[in-house]
Amino acid sequence: MTDFAYKPTLTGELVVLRPMEEQDYEALFAAMNDPEVMRLTGSHGQISEERAREWARTRKDQTDRLDLVIVDRKTDLVVGEVVLNMWDPDNQSCNFRILIGPAGQGRGLGSEATRMTVGYGFEQLGSHRISLSVFPFNPRAERAYEKAGFKREGVLRDALRWDGEWYDEVVMSVLATEWIPSEV
Repeated sequence: MTDFAYKPTLTGELVVLRPMEEQDYEALFAAMNDPEVMRLTGSHGQISEERAREWARTRKDQTDRLDLVIVDRKTDLVVGEVVLNMWDPDNQSCNFRILIGPAGQGRGLGSEATRMTVGYGFEQLGSHRISLSVFPFNPRAERAYEKAGFKREGVLRDALRWDGEWYDEVVMSVLATEWIPSEV
């Protein structure tokens, strides 16, 4: 049975995924408001400092989702977050999302954090299906998702309007029956 109330600490070679605390808001606030991160995640509008602080403070109390910060083991700095949310108990499925600020990009941290989170979703939470979406202008993320076992399912046409242009949204998922635990 899925228990999103429990917030684990997961340790990999490159990253530690741990429960989010209020003091993490500064690093997450900076990452969420980075213009390139906002574009890659399709996030319109900057988040206020007050809202970011409240959001970080309340993540550990959420029982319907798992929010963990990504800590770079090399620097011991918070560089982003991973999330399992939108839990559908009848279908044992949830959504995955990840955000990594500039300090954590391009070094494999996101790939490892993705594999660790997906592994936790299948092996500890008993999920059957984990899905996500990515925009075509983020091929680095799409490759990381494919390495973690995600397969392209389809496209939501013109799902994002960014700087006056329309962009599709690529839908991907991985099933428990496809998951290879040794990849974690």
